[in-house]
Amino acid sequence: MSELQSRFEAAVAASRSLPERPDNNTLLKLYALYKQATDGDVAGRRPGFTDMVGRAKYDAWASLQGTAAADAMQQYVSLIDHLAGRTTG
Repeated sequence: MSELQSRFEAAVAASRSLPERPDNNTLLKLYALYKQATDGDVAGRRPGFTDMVGRAKYDAWASLQGTAAADAMQQYVSLIDHLAGRTTG
């Protein structure tokens, strides 16, 4: 397992115990980065207008179309470090 993969998995675990709950936009960003890192580009149909949460998640993930998994992992780790108060530079 690569160092980045290990740091990503640790960040996923740390996301469950952040000092305070992130705002909705940050949660969407975390969701999108996680999905891009683990599943790649978004697939399937965009949810309909009656599924506002599903649509927001789909749109956030779709905004990362073409982002490499390693880049998404690094961005996820950096965002969790920032939210946890661990600045990485």
